[in-house]
Amino acid sequence: MRHHLIAVSSLALIGALLRAQDSAGYDHFYNLEYDEAIAAFTAQTEQHPDDPNAWNHLAHATLYRAMYRGGALESELVTGSNPFLRRQKVKTSPVEDQQFYDAIDKALDLSQSHLLDNQDDPVALDALGVSYALRANYNFLVRKAWTDALHDATDARKAHKRLTELDPGNVDARLIPALYDYITGSLPLGYRILGFLAGYHGDRNRGIEALQSVAQDGNASRVDAEVMLAAIYRRERRAQDAVPLLQDLIQRFPRNFLLRFEIVQMYSDLGDKTSALSEIARIRDFRQNGAPGFADLPPEKIDYLEGNLLFWYSDLDQALDDMKKVTAKARDLDLNTGIMSWMRLGQIYDLKGRRLSAVAAYKKAVAMAPLSEVGKESRRYVSQPYKRLATGADSEP
Repeated sequence: MRHHLIAVSSLALIGALLRAQDSAGYDHFYNLEYDEAIAAFTAQTEQHPDDPNAWNHLAHATLYRAMYRGGALESELVTGSNPFLRRQKVKTSPVEDQQFYDAIDKALDLSQSHLLDNQDDPVALDALGVSYALRANYNFLVRKAWTDALHDATDARKAHKRLTELDPGNVDARLIPALYDYITGSLPLGYRILGFLAGYHGDRNRGIEALQSVAQDGNASRVDAEVMLAAIYRRERRAQDAVPLLQDLIQRFPRNFLLRFEIVQMYSDLGDKTSALSEIARIRDFRQNGAPGFADLPPEKIDYLEGNLLFWYSDLDQALDDMKKVTAKARDLDLNTGIMSWMRLGQIYDLKGRRLSAVAAYKKAVAMAPLSEVGKESRRYVSQPYKRLATGADSEP
């Protein structure tokens, strides 16, 4: 079942597929400054209303702002004991939904119009594939519509596969087909028998190899390939391969604190506790000194990062102190961090033999999001104490 969850959750990776142009909009985007990115991309649509890529950029930033606000971009909350499929939907406002659909529909209409004139128009094929990929991401994350997401992902792959046939030297165009290979190569039979997937089995290793080529030799898609590979490497338990990618991304986008959060997770996965704690200390220094991108970072987010790390290293006393700080402000944080901190606090109490305190913490997690999978998991721990297996993995009640 774990591989099933990981495979389908990889659809989330299809979102960041736009080109990393040397533009103010994408500098803001990759540094998590989504309001500024949206303003820049809105201006781009006004200056170039007939450019489908301009509308794709706007849709991209609109969706990712919602993902960021909900904590959906943080790897620790996507992997390990909390696979992505088990998470709450990304919450969007009606205004954001309308903005996203307006932008995507406009991009699709413009691309398809160009393709009526020339079915092999490379610019239109590129934009069309990106539009379908973004809509796949929206269907997966916001609507939780798995089949619709896979259908759009298939259409995205077809458009960019045609691009690679027209121009085999177009390394950037290999990105979406590579991701599709990885995803479908990991899907269980139940998904592969869907009509639009029939006969296509994918290949996880082939997908990874193609992504590696884009990360090494790509131009416009190189950044996206590095981001995707870093996430995939963690899922594939290849943290040692993700570290140099993250180091490169941190140099490019120094205001993106999530990249530093991610490298902490990679050091942790490698068993390098010292490097992980050193990076956390660096993040705290950046925040305290008001470094761009870190000045407004809630300290409880850093406390969660540290407490979660120490939880897995069984440093329970310090982990407990950290999680108490986080849960004290849980309602002020994104839902995923808030609910996870309550469940993690309960697990720490269980491991320390403080059952009454553990039950109280689990009930807080349930109260925050009773229908979420973390809420359901916490409800099970109310009835049966959390136990850690000898391997350090979670036990399943």
